[in-house]
Amino acid sequence: MFILKRQDVEISSIQHPSKDQTIPILSYQGQTFRLIQVFKAGQAEEAKNFWRNLTDNKGKACVLLQEPDRHSVWGKIHREQVDQDHNGRAIPLIKASLLIIQYLYLEIEDLLGKHQAQLFKQEIAKTFHVLHFPQTDTPEAIEKIFTEDPLASLDTPTWDEHHLVTLLQELHRLGKVFFGNTNFAEGIREILEDIPDQEQRQFFAWLQKAALDKLWY
Repeated sequence: MFILKRQDVEISSIQHPSKDQTIPILSYQGQTFRLIQVFKAGQAEEAKNFWRNLTDNKGKACVLLQEPDRHSVWGKIHREQVDQDHNGRAIPLIKASLLIIQYLYLEIEDLLGKHQAQLFKQEIAKTFHVLHFPQTDTPEAIEKIFTEDPLASLDTPTWDEHHLVTLLQELHRLGKVFFGNTNFAEGIREILEDIPDQEQRQFFAWLQKAALDKLWY
């Protein structure tokens, strides 16, 4: 049907009406699409063949979304097929991402000094601003993200999965810039060891689904 770029579409997520999971949703020109499959950056041809098979051979209305680090195929749905319920089960994913932010900030401060840590914080704040992350529009909100224990907080930011994908990509990029290598990502299981086992499994399964597993473990 269409081959699209990230700037062409809006991506959000909603809670599945009957299952314990969230559903990524892509909106394009008033049409709604549900994620079918994700391919890694080097699988461009596999993604295109999969998309062509669905559209040409099976008559499905699908779009292929091409991004620098992954490719994904989405099938058209009617929005009323699923209930609107943002955030929902994404909360464990958000808390894990907040722990990673705080870990990198403290490691940079410890190894490279307060000035570099502040530069890191500024870069993250810039990402929040440019990509319109909810609940990040004041200095107090930014400070809370870097200092408040996400496992104890009852006020988790209402970020969708597409926010988290972008955030973790940016955190990995910045970590490589500040540390000069990607060794920091190898300790992710230790970073998240205080999260309940079920939520850890959910987070790592989501990393793989979002094609982020090669970056973070």
